[in-house]
Amino acid sequence: MAKTSQNDRVLRHLQTFGKITPIQALQEYGIMRLASRISDLKKEGYEIERTFKRHVNKFGESTHYAVYELKE
Repeated sequence: MAKTSQNDRVLRHLQTFGKITPIQALQEYGIMRLASRISDLKKEGYEIERTFKRHVNKFGESTHYAVYELKE
């Protein structure tokens, strides 16, 4: 069986669902450095857009996180 790389997993997720967040990458694929995987995919020619979402954490503090979206 061929080994699937982290880049392959991220790309497959983007192609299937359109978007991915760092917490999804960690929880679903064990990928801790999503931004690096996105950078790799961009170097391969994939057009991926990053936006930031705001959220209030369990301590009531305002935080933000990246959402990566595959543009086709």
